[in-house]
Amino acid sequence: MGHVGFGEATSSVRGVGLLYDDRMCKHQTPDGDPHPENPDRIKVIWNKLLSNNIPQRCEVLTAKEAEDKHLLAVHSGNHVNLIRNISSKKFDSRRESIASTLNSIYLNEGSSEAAYLAAGSVVEVAERVAKGELKSAAAIVRPPGHHAEHDEAMGFCLFNNVAVATSVLLDEKPELGIKKILIVDWDVHHGNGTQKMFWKDPRVLFFSVHRHEFGNFYPGNDDGSYNMVGEGPGAGFNINVPWENGRCGDADYFAVWDHILIPVAKEFEPDMIIVSAGFDAAVGDPLGGCRVTPYGYSMMLKKLMDFAQGKIVLALEGGYNLDSIANSFLGCMEVLFEDKPISGSSEAYPFESSWRVIQAVRKELSAYWPILADELPSKLTMQKALPPQLLISSSDSEGEEKGHNIVSGSLTAAVQEVMEPLLKLKLEDTEGSTSSAAWRTELSKIQIWYATFGSNMWTPRFLCYIKGGQVDGMRKPCAGSRDKNSPREIIWKAFPHRLFFGRDSTKTWGAGGVAFLHPESGVDDITYMCLYRITLEQFNDVLLQENILSNEMKTPAFDLAALDTIENERTISLDLLKRGWYHNVVYLGKEKDFPILTMTCSLSDIEKFKYGKVPLRPPSREYANTLIKGLVEGRQLSKQEAAAYIEKASSKPL
Repeated sequence: MGHVGFGEATSSVRGVGLLYDDRMCKHQTPDGDPHPENPDRIKVIWNKLLSNNIPQRCEVLTAKEAEDKHLLAVHSGNHVNLIRNISSKKFDSRRESIASTLNSIYLNEGSSEAAYLAAGSVVEVAERVAKGELKSAAAIVRPPGHHAEHDEAMGFCLFNNVAVATSVLLDEKPELGIKKILIVDWDVHHGNGTQKMFWKDPRVLFFSVHRHEFGNFYPGNDDGSYNMVGEGPGAGFNINVPWENGRCGDADYFAVWDHILIPVAKEFEPDMIIVSAGFDAAVGDPLGGCRVTPYGYSMMLKKLMDFAQGKIVLALEGGYNLDSIANSFLGCMEVLFEDKPISGSSEAYPFESSWRVIQAVRKELSAYWPILADELPSKLTMQKALPPQLLISSSDSEGEEKGHNIVSGSLTAAVQEVMEPLLKLKLEDTEGSTSSAAWRTELSKIQIWYATFGSNMWTPRFLCYIKGGQVDGMRKPCAGSRDKNSPREIIWKAFPHRLFFGRDSTKTWGAGGVAFLHPESGVDDITYMCLYRITLEQFNDVLLQENILSNEMKTPAFDLAALDTIENERTISLDLLKRGWYHNVVYLGKEKDFPILTMTCSLSDIEKFKYGKVPLRPPSREYANTLIKGLVEGRQLSKQEAAAYIEKASSKPL
């Protein structure tokens, strides 16, 4: 079955458009393995709409494949050629290996057609709305698009569907009179691809609200930070609202709409709005871990209907809980008809962390949008929900909530597999690299001192990184190293570096700051450090676990070339681990002719701590007690002296 026609809408002269084509279901995993981004996502939406008589009230549009000239306006020639040809027979033997080099991508014989249809369909509905033939429209498309960059498919996305449509309206169809477009990306993941494509373009106001966790949530970098505001003529036209935690729900999103998006939209006065409509921030989504309800999505869309004379296009992005995605899409379609009030309610208040993010975004953008310059009244921001960590169930499953755990067993298993590339960097062999076994054999012969200044000063805690497991206070177990041999020697030394504590929370320790070492030395600073003599192979496994919670790596993050270089460079920031907070390896000298290495944040991160873009915070009691145990059992300080040492490091400004 392809396009299904229902004829012209009868409810109004300019009706609501709807596009669905099950040819986009041909894109699926090569072996039929379960995967969150699967054909059922669009099937359940279509079936839900059918059962509620939505298509019968719409003008159902015919899907069209994108034109190469439109794709090439936002993607490179190499990328377009790859996606155009990847499903052909000549790629049969190479298709899976090509997919394995990309970040969170699968490819099969139906991928090319689906990708062209997804991009072309968003162009089709956008053009029809821009022409005034329809008052609004929605495109039920897959694969999604907002992660796809100029020259790279990633995050389940092949072409950037919304960016292609935006470019067509602004650059190819000036006669339609669309001169300014507001892109609202409410997918739970940051729309990194869309952001980059309009980074310097003041005709496009790109707005993304997403789970970020200081760069620890997919796509796992700083692109989604609130200080990424655009560049040159586009400065101020890129707005990111980066949640610090999961569990955000209707109240958090409504606060963002009321205190950031709506005021700016009034000033921007868009001619059209395109929504990157991902529904993975919905209640029960296995990848998102947030709590937006269908009522929440309906209200967010309703608030946007006041702009651009209601010229709004919805383009499906993510969303992996089949019930939530279907119900949320249905709620949005009913809003487009504007013929009945929205029913529902939501929790009363946003999280404290959400207010903090909203205020930070307003401050950052106030230079470009003076309407954001005023401080929000404390009477408003004092209205807050319990901290999110107090709402997490004993199973610690952020994606499940009582009454909404409706993900099948096979899909749950698939989600666990897919979460690895989604929640951490993908570490694949590069062309010409040695195998995992080869580099491990080589680096297992090299010994270094790993100098620890945080919880790893306590040996039982450090051994979790070597042997696996967890100690009291830790919320997550460690995988351990491939080489589970204990350190060959343990010594203590003091170094002239500044110890401090920062961040709101971590997955390992929960709420509170964690220890960082200033990469540069200072004459008035002193930090006690426990040194473990381990192999360079073990050091790589510790690096990986400190940064992305895994010990699976096919190439080393810190190899022999880095070891040769660091004595002169003194510090090396590791590209493979950039999304982690301890990706900066610092050389501290030698002991018994073995190099002393530690890991900490980068100097750019120091600036974020210094100017409050990432908070300086004292450690939690559990984390502080672990440091105290290390210092006391290492015979460096008494318990009282250790507590005072941590208190001083926590309170002294950078």
